[in-house]
Amino acid sequence: MNAPYDGDRAQGTGGPAPAQGAAPGTPVPGQVPAPAPAPERDPYVQDAYDHDPYRSQDLSAQDPVAEVLYDRASHPPPPPGTYQEPGPLYAAPTAPSYSPDPHVWAQTPPPEPDGPSRHLPYGDHATTTQFVGVDSLVTNASDEQPEPDAFAHLYRDQEAAPRTAVEEAPVAAPAPSKPAGRAATLLKSSALMAAGTIVSRITGFLKTLAIAGAIGVGTFNDTYQIANTLPTMIYVLVGGGALNAVFIPQLVRAMKNDDDGGQAYANRLLTLVVVLLAAVTTICVLAAPVFITMMSPKIASDPQQMDVAVAFARYCLPTMFFMGVHVVLGQILNARGRFGAMMWTPVLNNIVVIATFGAFIWAFGGFTTSGVNAATVTPEGVRLLGLGTLLGLTVQALAMLPYLRDAGFKPRLRFDWRGHGLGKAARLAKWTFFFVLANQVGLVVVTQLATWAGSVAEKQGHPGTGITAYNYALLLWQMPQAIITVSVMTAVLPRISRSAHDGDAAAVRDDISYGLRTSAVAIVPCAFAFLALGVPMATLLYAGSGSGAQNIGYILMAFGLGLIPYSIQYVVLRGFYAYEDTRTPFYNTVIVAAVNAAVSALSFFVLPARWAVVGMAAAYGLGYAVGVGVAWRRLRTRLGGDLDGAHVMRTYARLTGACVPAAAVAGAAAFGVTQWLGSGVTGSATALLVGGIALAAVFLIAAKRMRIEELNAMVGMVRGRLGR
Repeated sequence: MNAPYDGDRAQGTGGPAPAQGAAPGTPVPGQVPAPAPAPERDPYVQDAYDHDPYRSQDLSAQDPVAEVLYDRASHPPPPPGTYQEPGPLYAAPTAPSYSPDPHVWAQTPPPEPDGPSRHLPYGDHATTTQFVGVDSLVTNASDEQPEPDAFAHLYRDQEAAPRTAVEEAPVAAPAPSKPAGRAATLLKSSALMAAGTIVSRITGFLKTLAIAGAIGVGTFNDTYQIANTLPTMIYVLVGGGALNAVFIPQLVRAMKNDDDGGQAYANRLLTLVVVLLAAVTTICVLAAPVFITMMSPKIASDPQQMDVAVAFARYCLPTMFFMGVHVVLGQILNARGRFGAMMWTPVLNNIVVIATFGAFIWAFGGFTTSGVNAATVTPEGVRLLGLGTLLGLTVQALAMLPYLRDAGFKPRLRFDWRGHGLGKAARLAKWTFFFVLANQVGLVVVTQLATWAGSVAEKQGHPGTGITAYNYALLLWQMPQAIITVSVMTAVLPRISRSAHDGDAAAVRDDISYGLRTSAVAIVPCAFAFLALGVPMATLLYAGSGSGAQNIGYILMAFGLGLIPYSIQYVVLRGFYAYEDTRTPFYNTVIVAAVNAAVSALSFFVLPARWAVVGMAAAYGLGYAVGVGVAWRRLRTRLGGDLDGAHVMRTYARLTGACVPAAAVAGAAAFGVTQWLGSGVTGSATALLVGGIALAAVFLIAAKRMRIEELNAMVGMVRGRLGR
């Protein structure tokens, strides 16, 4: 290693200069060199050799919640090698191995570290980790520029019109722009997908309101619900789950490895789905009476309801063909970085269905005035609703074609399936098939029992207690999970997968704990809000469906607290998926489905018909509570016996303790308002407003007293963003 240049060290010090030609540093004969004066001790640099005197930038020493809120993109940690490892106290600092040398014009840079840096949490590799933070994303969101092709000049001679010397005139260099790159692309894609998902769910919810306003929430709607559910169940069972879990990763792999960018593989997959679903759809349309009998023996026993249900089914079953086409085309676009189409085209389906049932109301009147049922509905009315439902899925699938053309993909039928990996992908899908089968069996059992109980209860004067009320309450109950928990885990899942791949069980545990505790801040209050305010929610939203809206509210209340284990189950299963374990989620799903079906059957036989579906809603949450217990123990064993259980349980216990008095006050306030103003639109809206304010106020006061750190961190972040 070259020594630092010190040729002028003796100049200007008052001593004689060395002899001409003498080497630098040679002592002058006859003169004793003076000792070097001791350097003064500067009190302000006493910790200059400490890598972090105040421990303010050591990310590994930060609080887990504060670390999550720390924007590492705008304030990245120093590169590896910047910090000196701590050494003995009062020891002189070691000479740097790669200090600058003025004698060397281009010195060899220091080598990159071989392993992950200890200053990056979760085992992130220093040479490959890229930090994407909120500040950078928001700042550079509108500055994305296409990356220039660095090798374009190598292929100029292959262009159609060769360039001449005149064409090679120098062009002014473009003005430098802010680097946006992948960060801005990620922000735009995520924002587009999130917006599409939210709008799709809102319009889907509006669709249920239009359906309830047109045909009510009683047994007549039950026939439509069964017919409309059949194609989804069959599609998911036949190939929907395997398509998403197995074939789509194979499609992405083909895009990377095949010479044509996966074009041929995508066309083979599209052809396979089209042929398979066309055959299955044809068989199912012919066997529609068999499927209706299987789904609801009670409806099959009534000739009028059976005829209407079969007619609805024969219009609805072809939608499974368009479901499959839409999913394949959407995943082809996703593999090419086009994410918006698959999220936004379902909005078109919802709009078409809303318009269809709006036309039904215009032609035949709303349910509160027409009282339409299976005996009074006309063939024209059945045809209008059936064709409108089929048209919605058709428009949703065909709307993907312009996006495909814009992405450069040309759909072609290809039947050369052998030897291209489709058979191997199909064999890999067996556990996904069993996973879906377990879910569908449980759904069939609940549908049979709920339609039977709803039919009996409606004859006793209690409409809105069948499968329609169950599905509508379930849709409303799942919205917090879809918006909150899924959003949190979407951001955390890539980090969990990377840590699992690196074998860092501690990082996986920390991220699972963070996902559970962060989502709980919103999920637990939402669960108690459904318990306390379920009735005014339902009577306000489904006011146009008649007296059955109140029964939907009771079912929503029964679902309420089950939202907590339902959300926990979703987060815990992400840990198994990070380790590419699909067998354990299958067994866990079997347990959940079995408990749900068994308790639902018990509710059907023990409870009165009016309350049977309420018991089935409670059974749904109970099944997930049992499933969480099993999955938690297995994941804890997988991670070495530690899943941060004490920290997680403390957070959930404190949130529950804050929500109990809040729900009690909110429920009492809402009940008092409805007793005063009634259960109409005005009374329900007032009760929901007063109860919601009471619940939020009491919860925040109690949570502040309990010092729930996750809630305090979230409130602090929001206040910081608002500048308060």
